[in-house]
Amino acid sequence: MRQFWIFVRKELWHILRDRQTLFVLIGMPVAQILIFGFALSNEVKNSKIAIVDHARDNASGELINRLESSKYFEITDFLNSDHEIEKAFKKGSVRLAVVIAPHFEESLKHENKSSIQLIADGTDPNVGTTLVSYASAIIGDYQNELLQNTKLPYTIKPEIRMIYNEQLKASYNYVPGVMAMVLLLVCSLMTSVAIVREKELGMMEVLLVSPLNPFFVVISKTVPYLIISIINVVSILLLSYFVLEVPIKGSLMLLFAESILFIVTSLSLGLFISSNAKTQTAAMFGTLIGLFMPTLLFSGFMFPIDNMPVPMQVISNIIPSKWFFIIVKSVMIKGLGFASIWKETLILLAFTSFMIFVSVKKFNKRLEIA
Repeated sequence: MRQFWIFVRKELWHILRDRQTLFVLIGMPVAQILIFGFALSNEVKNSKIAIVDHARDNASGELINRLESSKYFEITDFLNSDHEIEKAFKKGSVRLAVVIAPHFEESLKHENKSSIQLIADGTDPNVGTTLVSYASAIIGDYQNELLQNTKLPYTIKPEIRMIYNEQLKASYNYVPGVMAMVLLLVCSLMTSVAIVREKELGMMEVLLVSPLNPFFVVISKTVPYLIISIINVVSILLLSYFVLEVPIKGSLMLLFAESILFIVTSLSLGLFISSNAKTQTAAMFGTLIGLFMPTLLFSGFMFPIDNMPVPMQVISNIIPSKWFFIIVKSVMIKGLGFASIWKETLILLAFTSFMIFVSVKKFNKRLEIA
């Protein structure tokens, strides 16, 4: 029994000396609890909304105060006309617009009824429906309070409209997310594994003594996955349009060009992982944990980023798939042009350039050591 405890103590000290193992055993559970606890939530909070108050009376002001005091909404825009609503949605600055009819208070007092229009962004049907439900509940509570102070029944009728996706098809949100995941996995995972495989088999040294520049040797390993990914983009778009009936409202050439940019971004990530990984297992683990999981959690595809605490929202900005997800939804679903996605495009370009630069520097350093 004494020998058993000696072996137990020996293994314990071995784990304590191995910082990587200690991080996996202790750090990962803590990180997962925090991330999943905050990110995996179907509740929509702090959503940015716009108000179009045609009445500008006491009743409309009271209703606006109730919306603003709710934890679900954050009023960011007070618009002057209905024509400004679509511009706000195209900019992506709001998810819901509340339009209060003219003479709101007067209609309630004299006609005992009035209407409010709720216009939601239907590109994410779940979020749009949830926001409409929250707003309708707040309006309903306000109506019930009015009924307590009068003998006549007051009726406030919300008129609901979902722009970009009036039929509330889930495929409008899933197609952009699936594109981001498929391209990221095919490019980064397969590229990193392919290059690390050459290192493990000892073939990389043979390739490097060839007349071709070592950098172009590595780049040539990524070209097949570039071609495969382009084929994947074409197949996804064809299936989306003809099978899932998801329209391509914007420029097809712009969408295709942005997809190629994201493919190159994913390839640069694969090169970066391969420059640091020593085994195929490490490359696969790094890709799945470092890229696939963040894509699910922080791209906005599965869970609204607005729900997350500010530090997690900041972390989401370094996830390339988040920006590509925004680009695909803007071009494919909303029909917007380059003027609306230039910022996201520049971020992907900067991220790609940085990853390629770091990968080349690390690769050249390894050659010098070898």
